[in-house]
Amino acid sequence: MRTLLVTTFVTLDGVMQAPGGPEEDPSGGFGHGGWSVGYWDEAMGDWMGGIMRPPFELVLGRRTYEIFAAHWPTSTDPGAKELNEATKHVASRSLDHVDWQNARLLEGDAADAVRGLKETDGLDLQVHGSGDLIQTLLEQDLVDEFRIWVFPVVLGAGRRLFAEGTTPAGLELVDTKVSSTGVVLLSYRRSGSPKYGSFAGEQAAEA
Repeated sequence: MRTLLVTTFVTLDGVMQAPGGPEEDPSGGFGHGGWSVGYWDEAMGDWMGGIMRPPFELVLGRRTYEIFAAHWPTSTDPGAKELNEATKHVASRSLDHVDWQNARLLEGDAADAVRGLKETDGLDLQVHGSGDLIQTLLEQDLVDEFRIWVFPVVLGAGRRLFAEGTTPAGLELVDTKVSSTGVVLLSYRRSGSPKYGSFAGEQAAEA
Protein backbone atom coordinates (compact mmCIF):
# COMPACT_ATOMS: atom_id res chain seq x y z
CA MET A 1 0.00 0.00 0.00
CA ARG A 2 1.39 3.37 -1.00
CA THR A 3 1.17 6.54 1.09
CA LEU A 4 -0.55 9.61 -0.37
CA LEU A 5 0.92 12.91 0.85
CA VAL A 6 -0.66 16.32 0.21
CA THR A 7 1.57 19.41 0.36
CA THR A 8 -0.29 22.70 0.19
CA PHE A 9 0.03 26.38 1.07
CA VAL A 10 -2.85 27.98 3.00
CA THR A 11 -3.60 31.33 4.58
CA LEU A 12 -4.43 31.58 8.26
CA ASP A 13 -8.12 31.46 7.34
CA GLY A 14 -7.62 28.32 5.25
CA VAL A 15 -7.54 29.71 1.69
CA MET A 16 -5.38 27.68 -0.72
CA GLN A 17 -6.31 29.39 -3.99
CA ALA A 18 -3.58 30.85 -6.24
CA PRO A 19 -0.67 31.20 -3.80
CA GLY A 20 1.90 31.59 -6.59
CA GLY A 21 0.55 34.44 -8.73
CA PRO A 22 -2.52 36.36 -9.97
CA GLU A 23 -2.78 34.25 -13.13
CA GLU A 24 -2.65 30.92 -11.29
CA ASP A 25 -6.37 30.63 -10.49
CA PRO A 26 -8.59 33.73 -10.76
CA SER A 27 -11.80 31.65 -10.76
CA GLY A 28 -14.71 33.08 -8.81
CA GLY A 29 -13.29 36.57 -9.22
CA PHE A 30 -10.43 35.81 -6.82
CA GLY A 31 -8.21 38.90 -6.70
CA HIS A 32 -5.53 37.91 -4.18
CA GLY A 33 -3.35 35.61 -6.29
CA GLY A 34 0.31 35.52 -5.29
CA TRP A 35 -0.26 35.90 -1.55
CA SER A 36 2.54 33.45 -0.61
CA VAL A 37 5.37 34.97 -2.64
CA GLY A 38 6.49 37.70 -0.23
CA TYR A 39 7.00 35.27 2.65
CA TRP A 40 9.52 32.88 1.12
CA ASP A 41 12.88 32.47 2.87
CA GLU A 42 15.90 30.16 2.61
CA ALA A 43 14.60 27.75 5.25
CA MET A 44 11.40 27.19 3.28
CA GLY A 45 13.46 26.34 0.20
CA ASP A 46 15.32 23.77 2.29
CA TRP A 47 12.05 22.30 3.56
CA MET A 48 10.71 21.92 0.04
CA GLY A 49 13.99 20.36 -1.02
CA GLY A 50 13.56 17.79 1.75
CA ILE A 51 10.08 16.94 0.53
CA MET A 52 11.36 16.51 -3.02
CA ARG A 53 14.48 14.54 -2.12
CA PRO A 54 13.10 10.99 -1.65
CA PRO A 55 11.96 9.24 -4.85
CA PHE A 56 8.23 9.83 -5.36
CA GLU A 57 5.46 9.95 -7.93
CA LEU A 58 3.13 12.91 -8.46
CA VAL A 59 -0.65 13.01 -8.64
CA LEU A 60 -1.81 16.28 -10.21
CA GLY A 61 -5.02 17.97 -11.24
CA ARG A 62 -5.30 19.47 -14.71
CA ARG A 63 -4.65 23.11 -13.80
CA THR A 64 -1.59 22.33 -11.66
CA TYR A 65 -0.26 19.95 -14.31
CA GLU A 66 -0.43 22.71 -16.93
CA ILE A 67 1.31 25.23 -14.64
CA PHE A 68 4.06 22.74 -13.74
CA ALA A 69 4.51 21.49 -17.31
CA ALA A 70 4.97 25.05 -18.56
CA HIS A 71 7.68 25.83 -16.00
CA TRP A 72 9.67 22.84 -14.80
CA PRO A 73 10.96 21.20 -18.03
CA THR A 74 13.25 24.20 -18.69
CA SER A 75 13.85 25.22 -15.08
CA THR A 76 17.14 25.03 -13.18
CA ASP A 77 15.48 25.76 -9.83
CA PRO A 78 15.98 23.34 -6.92
CA GLY A 79 13.67 20.35 -7.32
CA ALA A 80 13.44 20.63 -11.12
CA LYS A 81 15.35 17.41 -11.76
CA GLU A 82 13.23 15.44 -9.30
CA LEU A 83 9.95 16.79 -10.68
CA ASN A 84 10.92 16.20 -14.29
CA GLU A 85 12.07 12.64 -13.67
CA ALA A 86 9.15 11.64 -11.45
CA THR A 87 6.18 9.72 -12.85
CA LYS A 88 3.21 12.10 -13.08
CA HIS A 89 -0.38 10.82 -12.82
CA VAL A 90 -2.73 13.51 -14.17
CA ALA A 91 -6.44 13.66 -13.34
CA SER A 92 -8.36 15.54 -16.03
CA ARG A 93 -11.74 15.41 -17.74
CA SER A 94 -10.65 17.69 -20.60
CA LEU A 95 -7.10 16.66 -21.59
CA ASP A 96 -6.69 13.86 -24.11
CA HIS A 97 -2.88 13.70 -23.90
CA VAL A 98 -0.01 14.94 -21.73
CA ASP A 99 3.46 15.80 -23.03
CA TRP A 100 5.57 16.38 -19.93
CA GLN A 101 8.27 13.75 -19.37
CA ASN A 102 6.92 10.63 -17.61
CA ALA A 103 3.36 11.99 -17.43
CA ARG A 104 0.27 9.86 -17.96
CA LEU A 105 -3.46 10.47 -17.76
CA LEU A 106 -5.47 8.67 -15.12
CA GLU A 107 -8.34 6.71 -16.62
CA GLY A 108 -11.93 6.85 -15.41
CA ASP A 109 -13.03 8.31 -12.09
CA ALA A 110 -10.18 10.17 -10.39
CA ALA A 111 -10.89 8.84 -6.89
CA ASP A 112 -11.09 5.24 -8.12
CA ALA A 113 -7.88 5.69 -10.11
CA VAL A 114 -5.97 7.12 -7.13
CA ARG A 115 -7.34 4.41 -4.86
CA GLY A 116 -6.06 1.86 -7.34
CA LEU A 117 -2.62 3.50 -7.38
CA LYS A 118 -2.44 3.40 -3.60
CA GLU A 119 -3.18 -0.31 -3.60
CA THR A 120 -0.20 -1.11 -5.84
CA ASP A 121 3.44 -1.45 -4.84
CA GLY A 122 5.61 1.54 -5.61
CA LEU A 123 6.82 4.94 -4.48
CA ASP A 124 4.90 7.32 -2.25
CA LEU A 125 2.43 9.55 -4.07
CA GLN A 126 2.67 13.33 -3.66
CA VAL A 127 -0.01 15.91 -4.45
CA HIS A 128 0.92 19.58 -4.86
CA GLY A 129 -1.57 22.35 -5.58
CA SER A 130 -4.47 20.63 -7.41
CA GLY A 131 -7.29 22.16 -5.34
CA ASP A 132 -10.18 20.40 -7.10
CA LEU A 133 -8.41 17.04 -6.96
CA ILE A 134 -7.62 17.47 -3.26
CA GLN A 135 -11.33 18.03 -2.51
CA THR A 136 -12.12 14.75 -4.25
CA LEU A 137 -9.40 12.95 -2.29
CA LEU A 138 -10.63 14.43 0.99
CA GLU A 139 -14.24 13.42 0.29
CA GLN A 140 -13.07 9.85 -0.37
CA ASP A 141 -10.71 9.80 2.66
CA LEU A 142 -7.67 8.95 0.52
CA VAL A 143 -5.08 11.30 2.07
CA ASP A 144 -2.62 9.71 4.52
CA GLU A 145 -0.46 12.71 5.36
CA PHE A 146 -0.75 16.49 5.12
CA ARG A 147 2.11 18.97 4.91
CA ILE A 148 0.30 22.24 5.45
CA TRP A 149 2.27 25.48 5.12
CA VAL A 150 0.31 28.14 7.02
CA PHE A 151 1.13 31.71 5.95
CA PRO A 152 0.51 34.72 8.22
CA VAL A 153 -2.10 36.15 5.85
CA VAL A 154 -5.90 36.50 6.14
CA LEU A 155 -7.87 37.00 2.91
CA GLY A 156 -11.51 36.43 3.84
CA ALA A 157 -12.35 34.91 0.43
CA GLY A 158 -11.16 32.14 -1.84
CA ARG A 159 -11.23 28.38 -2.14
CA ARG A 160 -10.32 26.63 1.10
CA LEU A 161 -8.38 23.45 1.74
CA PHE A 162 -10.92 21.77 4.01
CA ALA A 163 -14.16 22.63 2.23
CA GLU A 164 -17.68 21.33 2.72
CA GLY A 165 -17.75 17.58 2.10
CA THR A 166 -14.40 16.72 3.68
CA THR A 167 -14.59 13.36 5.46
CA PRO A 168 -14.22 13.86 9.25
CA ALA A 169 -10.86 12.52 10.44
CA GLY A 170 -8.50 12.61 13.39
CA LEU A 171 -4.94 13.75 12.73
CA GLU A 172 -1.63 13.30 14.56
CA LEU A 173 0.92 16.15 14.48
CA VAL A 174 4.30 14.64 13.58
CA ASP A 175 6.45 17.68 12.80
CA THR A 176 6.44 21.49 13.09
CA LYS A 177 8.76 24.08 11.58
CA VAL A 178 8.63 27.91 11.61
CA SER A 179 10.27 30.18 9.03
CA SER A 180 11.84 33.57 9.67
CA THR A 181 8.79 35.16 8.00
CA GLY A 182 6.25 33.46 10.27
CA VAL A 183 5.23 30.60 7.96
CA VAL A 184 4.46 27.43 9.94
CA LEU A 185 4.93 24.01 8.32
CA LEU A 186 2.67 21.47 10.01
CA SER A 187 2.95 17.78 9.17
CA TYR A 188 -0.05 15.63 10.11
CA ARG A 189 -0.80 11.94 9.64
CA ARG A 190 -4.21 10.30 9.63
CA SER A 191 -5.06 9.02 13.08
CA GLY A 192 -8.45 7.33 13.09
CA SER A 193 -11.68 9.21 13.70
CA PRO A 194 -12.29 12.51 15.51
CA LYS A 195 -12.42 12.20 19.30
CA TYR A 196 -15.79 13.52 20.42
CA GLY A 197 -16.87 14.41 23.91
CA SER A 198 -18.58 17.08 25.99
CA PHE A 199 -17.55 19.44 28.77
CA ALA A 200 -21.19 19.78 29.86
CA GLY A 201 -21.02 16.89 32.33
CA GLU A 202 -17.85 18.22 33.98
CA GLN A 203 -19.34 21.70 34.31
CA ALA A 204 -22.51 20.29 35.88
CA ALA A 205 -20.45 18.26 38.38
CA GLU A 206 -18.39 21.29 39.36
CA ALA A 207 -21.56 23.35 39.89
